[in-house]
Amino acid sequence: MPPWTFVTNHGAVLSVIAQHEQITAREIASHLGITERSVLRIIADLEAAGYLQRIREGRSNRYAVNHNLPLRRPETRDIMVGDLLNALQGKYASKDRVQEPANGTTA
Repeated sequence: MPPWTFVTNHGAVLSVIAQHEQITAREIASHLGITERSVLRIIADLEAAGYLQRIREGRSNRYAVNHNLPLRRPETRDIMVGDLLNALQGKYASKDRVQEPANGTTA
């Protein structure tokens, strides 16, 4: 496998949180193979940008993702975070579609 990925750690953390509203930074770190400290920094970044809200419930946190914010890059500002999360979580039927090669023949 190549050492790079298609999704940044920020996107991966947000995706995990979107799937599990009540999850610890340690669990996220273990799931993604990154440090807990990195997860905490990413959560702080996502909160500061408005993509994530942390709600304290007793001794634990629950998270709410703002699905209606656009992605940050200027060329992707017309794509909402919710659309990206749906794609990452397999909520689009892309695996059911047959891709045709560029030369027009079918696979």
